[in-house]
Amino acid sequence: MKKLVLFVLTTIFLFSIAVGQSPKDSLYQFKTITSVETTPVKNQGSSGTCWNYSASSFVETEILRETGKLYDLSEMFTTFNSYIDKANAYVRMHGHMNFGQGGALHDVTIMFKKYGAVPQSVFPGLNYGTSVNKHGEMDAILKVILDEVVKNHNKQLTPVWKQAYKRVLESYLGEYPENFNYEGKNYTPKSFAEQLKFDPDAYMQFTSWTDYPYFEEMTVLVPDNWLHQNSYNLPLDELEKLVDSALKSGYSVAWATDVSEKGFSWKNGVAIVPEKPFDDMTEDEKKVMFNGPSNEMIITPEVRQEAFDNYTTTDDHGMHIVGLASDKSGKEYYIVKNSWDTKNIFEGYLYVSKAFFKYKTISLMLHKGGVPKDLMKKLK
Repeated sequence: MKKLVLFVLTTIFLFSIAVGQSPKDSLYQFKTITSVETTPVKNQGSSGTCWNYSASSFVETEILRETGKLYDLSEMFTTFNSYIDKANAYVRMHGHMNFGQGGALHDVTIMFKKYGAVPQSVFPGLNYGTSVNKHGEMDAILKVILDEVVKNHNKQLTPVWKQAYKRVLESYLGEYPENFNYEGKNYTPKSFAEQLKFDPDAYMQFTSWTDYPYFEEMTVLVPDNWLHQNSYNLPLDELEKLVDSALKSGYSVAWATDVSEKGFSWKNGVAIVPEKPFDDMTEDEKKVMFNGPSNEMIITPEVRQEAFDNYTTTDDHGMHIVGLASDKSGKEYYIVKNSWDTKNIFEGYLYVSKAFFKYKTISLMLHKGGVPKDLMKKLK
C-alpha cells in the first residue's frame, strides 16, 4: 500500500509539471515538453551512494517501461556486492586504488548481472539503528580492515580475511539474502533478477571530451571508475542531441555529473551556469542568482574540457534525467530526479539548464534502443 501511495504521488507530481505548474513560491515557471514515467524519489541519507540510487532509479524505470510493473529494489544489496568486489580489487592492487563509498553508474548494471537483485523490503540495509543510510563509521572500519590486510602482517595472506570483512558488512547492512520470499514465492537474488526482465547488456555509456577521438570508446579517468569501464566519446552537441532524442522516444537517462558549482541550487530546484563567474559577482548579484531565468555562459567543448582538466569539474554526484522542459522564454532544461528526499521546492526533482548539462556532465547511460540509428552507425 505504501508503494502504491508513493507511486500515485510521483505520478501526480509528474502530471503537474507536464501541464506547466510550478510551485507558487518558485521564481521559475516550467512547461514540460516530454517526461518518462518513473518510480518514487528516494533518500540516500548520509551515504556516498548517489551512483547507486541514480542508476537503481534508472533500472526501476527501465523495468517499468518494459513491463509496466513497479518495483522498489534494494540499493544496499548492490552496495554490499560492490563493497565485496571493491575489497578484492583493493587487496589485489596492494591498496593502490580508490576505495570508499563512491562508484559509477555501470556498477549497478554490473552487480545486477553478476549477483542479481532483491526487493527493498527484503534487504533495507539498516542494521545499525537508523531510519536512513549513515555510512561514515562502516566505511571507515572497512577501510582500516583492508589497509591492515594489505600490510601482510603474517607475510602471507590468510584465507579468512574475506570472511572477517563480510561479517563487518553484515553487521551494518544485514545478513546477506541467499534465499527469500516475496509475494508468496521463493527466490534467490539471481532468480528474482531474471523475472524482472532487465537486460544489463542492453545499456551503453557516453561522454564528451576533446582529448580523445570522437565516436570511439574511452575510459573516463575519474577515481570512482574503479571497474575501468568504457564510454563512447561524442562531440558535445551530439551528446545533447542524444539525450533529447532518448527522452522524446520514452527512454530516461542515468547521469553522472558535478554539483559543486554555485549555480547548482537544490533549495531552488535549478542548476544553471551564470553568465558572470560567481567570484566576479557583487553581493547583490549573488543574491538574485535564482530570481528567475537569466543569461548563461556559453559552453564550448574547450570550456568544458578546461574545467575537467583543472579539477573544477569532478565526478561527485549521480542523478536520473526523466524529462525535458522549457521556461517562459523557451529555454530548455532537463527534468532531473535526485536522491536527496523530497524536501526541496520541486519535491525531489530539479530543472537543469542545458548549459549546466553541457558544462558538468561526466558520463551518462541509457538503453541502446534510445540511441538514434544514425549515431549508432558512427560508433566504432
